Amino acid sequence: MDVGLMVTAFGDVDLADVAVRAEKRGYDAVWVGELWGASGTVQVTEMACRTDSIDLGTAILNVYSRSPAVLAMTAASLQDASDGRFTLGLGTSTPKAVEDLHGMSFDRPVRRAHETIEIVRELTAGTGDPVAYDGEVLEVADFPSIDADVPIYHAGLGPANRRVVGRLCDGWIPHNIPFSELDEAFEVVADAARERDRDPAEITIAPYVPSVVSDDPAEARDVLRQHLAYYVGSGEGYRRAVATRFPEAADRIAEAWRDGEKRVAAGAVTDEMVADLGVAGTPDGAREQLRTLVSETEIDHPIVVIPEPASSDQTERTIDALAPDRA
Repeated sequence: MDVGLMVTAFGDVDLADVAVRAEKRGYDAVWVGELWGASGTVQVTEMACRTDSIDLGTAILNVYSRSPAVLAMTAASLQDASDGRFTLGLGTSTPKAVEDLHGMSFDRPVRRAHETIEIVRELTAGTGDPVAYDGEVLEVADFPSIDADVPIYHAGLGPANRRVVGRLCDGWIPHNIPFSELDEAFEVVADAARERDRDPAEITIAPYVPSVVSDDPAEARDVLRQHLAYYVGSGEGYRRAVATRFPEAADRIAEAWRDGEKRVAAGAVTDEMVADLGVAGTPDGAREQLRTLVSETEIDHPIVVIPEPASSDQTERTIDALAPDRA
């Protein structure tokens, strides 16, 4: 089973140490997120220097805070530093992050994602010819393309963003789309791919899989409840994704979160939601859940994501329990 890990620090162990540990435990890839506090690209660079064979990726860099040219140069540099092990994972992020942190307008996110990915593709095509791109929101002129064969994944949630994946991307990183809805959601990706004469089977499905391992399954589920409540309550796109399967519960969670009732929001996350949006249980139980998830869906590469509320002990045990040499 092909398994990735979203690197998470715990105790005195930093992210690069976790990447080294993941490589030793047989994980196929490590992924780095980026919101605030540290540069994801710098972190990937350190991991590239300290590992030998494990794949490396960003999950995700947003398409607002870096220009397509900066993304292209960054991807080319990381591909070189990692000897061809890098995947560029992109997404639109949220209005909160884009507007309040980066001071930019969250304008036309789907179109911006589409044009960013198109431009990065052209700028890394390796033809040496000048790139000319005149889009609706972005433009580039007169600079030659560089030679960097970098896979591009996109974290599209809504149908329009999923069509971007089908038209342009090598992989899809769904986040908070219930597992029971993934195959149907992918049909939008597949239809868009076929319209461009692309084979949908060549698009990797690599969802975030929030995971917690504990000797007490109820304790593990409660950590996931906090994680899911945070996303449903703080991002409308995430609420809509969860609502494809759990519309009434998603509304209750979001309302409680907006009212500042975070414990109430977490309490509104049902056991059914936990089972359809994550993996939680004892080491043996969690491994079986992950195996079943992959065998019963079209998932190619589950990305194990350990929620921030998890303790250092839970984080360490989850990394070890769900490693491919155990699963």
